[in-house]
Amino acid sequence: MVHKNPAHPYQACGEISSPTRPYVGFATIVYALLLPVAPQSNQHRLSNCFFNKYNAGTALAPVTLTEQNMITMQVLKDKIIIDDTTLRDGEQSAGVAFSREEKLAIAIHLDALGVPELEVGIPAMGREEQETIQAIADLDLDARLIAWCRMADYDLQQCRYLNIDMVDLSIPVSDQQIRHKLGHSRQWVLSEIKRQVPLAQDMGLEVCVGGEDASRADPDFLAEVVEIAQRAGARRFRFADTVGIMEPFSVYERIQYLRSMVDLELEMHAHDDFGMATANTLAAVRAGASHVNTTVHGLGERAGNAPLEEVVMSLKHLYHVNTGIELQNFSALSKQVADASGRPVGWQKSLAGDGAFTHEAGIHVDGLLKDPRNYQGVDPSELGRQHSLVLGKHSGTRSLMHAYKHLGMDLNRQQASRILDRLRKFTTRFKRSPEDGELRRFYEELTG
Repeated sequence: MVHKNPAHPYQACGEISSPTRPYVGFATIVYALLLPVAPQSNQHRLSNCFFNKYNAGTALAPVTLTEQNMITMQVLKDKIIIDDTTLRDGEQSAGVAFSREEKLAIAIHLDALGVPELEVGIPAMGREEQETIQAIADLDLDARLIAWCRMADYDLQQCRYLNIDMVDLSIPVSDQQIRHKLGHSRQWVLSEIKRQVPLAQDMGLEVCVGGEDASRADPDFLAEVVEIAQRAGARRFRFADTVGIMEPFSVYERIQYLRSMVDLELEMHAHDDFGMATANTLAAVRAGASHVNTTVHGLGERAGNAPLEEVVMSLKHLYHVNTGIELQNFSALSKQVADASGRPVGWQKSLAGDGAFTHEAGIHVDGLLKDPRNYQGVDPSELGRQHSLVLGKHSGTRSLMHAYKHLGMDLNRQQASRILDRLRKFTTRFKRSPEDGELRRFYEELTG
């Protein structure tokens, strides 16, 4: 086995401590105790290590959620690298087809936000795709560029004259796909990795071995795949939950197991079939993944991928992890991708939808007007946005008085209470908020 340096905190079974007090965050202990018992495996040793140490009566100091996350995250790199695949997997969403100009514009937007890596296309699709990839390379962006290929001679050769930094050589690693898609054996997969990785390196490319359907692979065989990839010279291994069947606890177990065995960069590629792509991505980061895949709005195959905006903001606010990406100008990218893909952003899409920072309920609006932090989990200004207050069935007098003030009309609380009944009947009937002229009419009917 190609074991990594045992200085890794989990592998060495050492104390995970803050500068002031040694303890392990509660969630970390829970995760460790949930690891399946696999005799003579690193998982078994790690699980027992945590169990023995913290089931022996060691007192744990109470911690806040923020402290807990910071402690459990200190075993990870200070900076998680986002490899955005909007231009590859995002475009594979059924019915989506970007033009060259659209791809260039999206690439420029992503680079301007500080996204460090872009997966820009599939060279084996032909000359037009290759020319588009080269056009992106000619932009001389700060982002590193990655092309996606099947682990096949023809696909790899299509990369030969492209100015890209890395190639993702994808190969199925589950028995289901090895046997029923490729018609080959596990041994053939290992042989291809040994053969193809050096060929790509000879072309001057860094290599990510993409483990297609890794979530359904036999864990022991997957460990062998990753070890062979490292020996062959690959820089990175992509753990692809190709059919989106994983949940955070199983992701954590699998990534932590691989992290304990090799020094390769580990990249998580999550799909959203059960609505857990972002949660699975965060679990992979907690377990030691150095890279994660995203797409704008989660655009991608079937139910999509982990959304760029969700992953960036979650890492920043929940784990205090720096991605180097700033989203103040995200709205321009969001509109560009929505228009180019023909997929409008859902009204309640987290962080990006029109409703994400829109408030109607009277209790919430009253609290926001007193202090935005009362009902603000994320400051919308971080995404170049602001709170929006609308009137509706659940509005209160404070909301009405605020709305009329913006029209230059001062209501007292008694007047607002009387107009409130008209407002509720209006919104129930027309299924929308009243416009300014309609609000003025309500007032005139009240005073006239």
